[in-house]
Amino acid sequence: MRPATRGVSKLTAAHTVGLPRSLAVTATCMMLALIMVAALATGGRGERLAGAARGAIDSRFASLGLRVGVVHLQGASKAAQSEILEAAALKPGEPILAVDLAAVRARVEKVGWVERARVIRLFPGALVIAVVERPLLAVWQHAGRTMVVASDGTVVSQVDPGHFASLPLIVGDGANLAAPALLPAVLRRPRLAARVSALVRVDQRRWDIRLSDGGVVQLPAVQEEAALKNLDALDAKGRILQLGLARIDLRDADMVVVRPRGGAAPVTASSGV
Repeated sequence: MRPATRGVSKLTAAHTVGLPRSLAVTATCMMLALIMVAALATGGRGERLAGAARGAIDSRFASLGLRVGVVHLQGASKAAQSEILEAAALKPGEPILAVDLAAVRARVEKVGWVERARVIRLFPGALVIAVVERPLLAVWQHAGRTMVVASDGTVVSQVDPGHFASLPLIVGDGANLAAPALLPAVLRRPRLAARVSALVRVDQRRWDIRLSDGGVVQLPAVQEEAALKNLDALDAKGRILQLGLARIDLRDADMVVVRPRGGAAPVTASSGV
């Protein structure tokens, strides 16, 4: 009873997408035949028989017009579309039932832009690729190259960084992987974020924040959030970010060292505000 139920279900589904009833009946019979072949076949010979049956069914469907005619791409930004379609590697005119949807999805999800994807077959000749893109995080300068990275640090290939001038700039070896932990904390502080020129990874262990006025804020290798809170408090009390200092050293949790411009001696103060 179960195979018959499945056949009726497939016939009903085919009818709902607008296939002629005769074609739907043919499709149902073919699918049932394939199920029987797969169920009866065993071992290597069985696999060959099942493969031959699948090939014959794909060819039969293709002769009835069930070929890939159009691919609809949903959820992809204009800049990402060409790379996603190239990764999908779909061939116009190939039998639509021969398309391995799981394999197409796996290829698409390897694209740096894509966080996850779905691939849907719509009879008689359409495929839908629906993607969710990774949010873009920053522009990364490293080893003479400039690249765009996603929110998890993944490099988004084949993207012109010049189109994303509004993204924060990160610099240095390993900056792409470390930035997801720091950048949100910086961007939550509008007074600081508005003055940031770049975030520079130092020795793959800590950050320098370069300010647009040429100053530098040195962060510790650990407890970066605590250092940023301290900077917030100093700026709220004494507008330290507006003083045009050459350097604000927050690497020591117990003190803050500031260096004025013009070669003046550095000033040390307790970190408590």
